[in-house]
Amino acid sequence: MKLEKARKAIDRIDEQIVDLLNQRAALAVEISHQKRKSNLPVFAPDRESKLFQRLKQLGKDGPLPQQALLAIYREVISASIALQAVQKIAFFGPEGTFTHQAALEQFGSSADYLPVRGIADVFREVERGRADYGVVPIENSTEGVVNHTLDMFPDTQVKICAEISLRVSQNLLSHERSTASVKKVYTHPQPLGQCRTWLDGNLPEVEIIEVSSTAQAAQLAAKHKRTAAIASRLAGKLNSLTLLARDIEDQPDNRTRFLVLGRHLSGPTGKDKTSIMLGIKDSVGALHRILKPFAGFNISLTSIESRPSRKGVWNYIFFIDCLGHVSDPKIKKVLTALKPLTSNLQVLGSYPRGGE
Repeated sequence: MKLEKARKAIDRIDEQIVDLLNQRAALAVEISHQKRKSNLPVFAPDRESKLFQRLKQLGKDGPLPQQALLAIYREVISASIALQAVQKIAFFGPEGTFTHQAALEQFGSSADYLPVRGIADVFREVERGRADYGVVPIENSTEGVVNHTLDMFPDTQVKICAEISLRVSQNLLSHERSTASVKKVYTHPQPLGQCRTWLDGNLPEVEIIEVSSTAQAAQLAAKHKRTAAIASRLAGKLNSLTLLARDIEDQPDNRTRFLVLGRHLSGPTGKDKTSIMLGIKDSVGALHRILKPFAGFNISLTSIESRPSRKGVWNYIFFIDCLGHVSDPKIKKVLTALKPLTSNLQVLGSYPRGGE
């Protein structure tokens, strides 16, 4: 096919795509009217999860990379939701953090983003209705769980309505032209733990300065000479920093899991996760007793963490993630079996599994 003929064919396809996108947008507006009548939330994680699964199947044999297809549709969905109501998303900021990046990946560019100073502030903004949803980190594959996020759940009514699994790429960013000119590195403790081997091998003599976030690290590196930051490429772009070294994390598949907080539970998709919080007293066999029902009903656990309850010495709160939705019969049976064994049993959320 000659170049001009191919371009004209693309023009015709573009006309069709624009027309179909407008038809899709009109249907999204109609759906919003029906949701208002039924008092349903605009954001439907279960519906989105099923849609993305379907898109993966539709595009699996085409030349367009799967991630590119999903990224395009993320923006299509984001724009469609904005036609219904612009969603306000609070996230653990400032702009340029990996939490900001995760929020963009989940909600797209048509949402309204609200960076807040701390994890507790994200919970408060959602609980008080000043934000529709919030995004907070919960776990890193290298450094483990984020205790501050867990500690917020006993004192809040917000629900987990989705999770995001983000490939975390740490980068050395600076105004300097080479690593030889760098004398100080700004970093948050989490990425510092993820990049220790690289730093020891490439910058053994530099001074490490810990700061409150990767975004702040990038901001400081932008202000001071002979310094660098460990941060995301998004933070580098926002602060006009040069990429001195990319992917400096010690583990090649370094991922962070984020939670999307809201005021509603998500519907089932068939590929779900349920998060449970429960209290038990320190006694012989206590942990065995609460785990036994999961084994008895063949429920797989993906995570179990404990935190002091702060309501008595040697009393603990356990956070358990298991596969399945709270509406599944087997999960219902597990919860029934757990009630007499625990105090403060609470379902924090049932939601589509991230990365599925």
